[in-house]
Amino acid sequence: MDKRILLLAAAGLLAVPAHAADKITLGFMSTLSGPNAIIGTEIRDGMQLAVEQLGGKIGGLPARVIVEDDQQKADVARQLAEKFVQSDKVDAAIGFSFSNLMLAVYKPLVDAKTVTISSNPGPSQLAGKDCSPYFFSTSWQGDNWAEGMGAYLQKKGLQNIYLIAPNYAAGKDVIAGLKRFYKGSVAAEVYTPLTQLDFSAELSQIKSSNASAVFAFYPGGLGVQFVKQYAQAGLKDKFPLYSAYTVDESTLPAIGDDALGLIVATSWAPDLDNATNKKFVSGFEKKYGRVPAPYAVHAYDTIMLLDTAVKAVNGKIEDKPAFLAALRKAQFESPRGAFKLNTNQFPIQTFYQGEVKKGADGKPRIVIQDKALENYGDAYAQTCSMK
Repeated sequence: MDKRILLLAAAGLLAVPAHAADKITLGFMSTLSGPNAIIGTEIRDGMQLAVEQLGGKIGGLPARVIVEDDQQKADVARQLAEKFVQSDKVDAAIGFSFSNLMLAVYKPLVDAKTVTISSNPGPSQLAGKDCSPYFFSTSWQGDNWAEGMGAYLQKKGLQNIYLIAPNYAAGKDVIAGLKRFYKGSVAAEVYTPLTQLDFSAELSQIKSSNASAVFAFYPGGLGVQFVKQYAQAGLKDKFPLYSAYTVDESTLPAIGDDALGLIVATSWAPDLDNATNKKFVSGFEKKYGRVPAPYAVHAYDTIMLLDTAVKAVNGKIEDKPAFLAALRKAQFESPRGAFKLNTNQFPIQTFYQGEVKKGADGKPRIVIQDKALENYGDAYAQTCSMK
């Protein structure tokens, strides 16, 4: 058996019937190797937990999940997308880690009329002018957390902020999202190569600038390096650090106390008080031995979205129009609260401002302090042709 094929069930491997109507086949793709595998691993683990909690079935259909590593390479991601469509004949493609890879596989998947659900990247094009009835998101549009941070910074009245992010699609979207709500002055707007891990030159520029604070977006392993180097350069006290997608439960263990005092935007935290979140967090901690991050929540919700829609069509997923309509209308209880999709098939959700503080166990944790944007969609839905 191909080791890349993962058959998930409540107690081990699941024998899957041969007929398509008797099962649901999912192609899962994410970055599972290299310095940014921390994100892809979190997405994979959240997905696996959901399938396990559903007893190895999605909407009553036995679930076959094909797990692939895109290696954070666009050509590899495209090859996997073609494989999902042509040989695996998946009922849905799910997962994904980075926006540039999402853009690389988007056309091959939606042109083949393959249901595609992103558990992480949400490029602005896919939320707006290039939206498709075959594409759904359970995470965010790429600007969203930054929009929440922009609203918070505007409320605080800060001026002259130094902006820094990687030079790729999500980096541009995040900075655009921040500036959509933050109307204060900008000390500098700097973009660094996506693979850069040494920020000494940029930190020297910040040190010699007249900025009042810094806003940074660096996901996964990039965030670990940036925040640690920022603290080690002695910048925390002089230039307060604000971030989106940089520090979360997946990176905090590696960053440690260097993250203390950092202000973040988020759409979820482990202590959100609802029954679904308690079940999710306790299940994740028991299965994986660590606190989950938002990426895991989104992947968990990807499976729950599918579960709700498959039930709505009584397992008849071969009826593509009905299946798409059921996905679009699906509502369920997420660890974030009530889940529903906007007209562009991206979530409508609440975004929070939090701070990294020491928990009762002495370890850094994100503590939600205020709502930044409530029941918010995204700025691109109005340009999406689906209404």
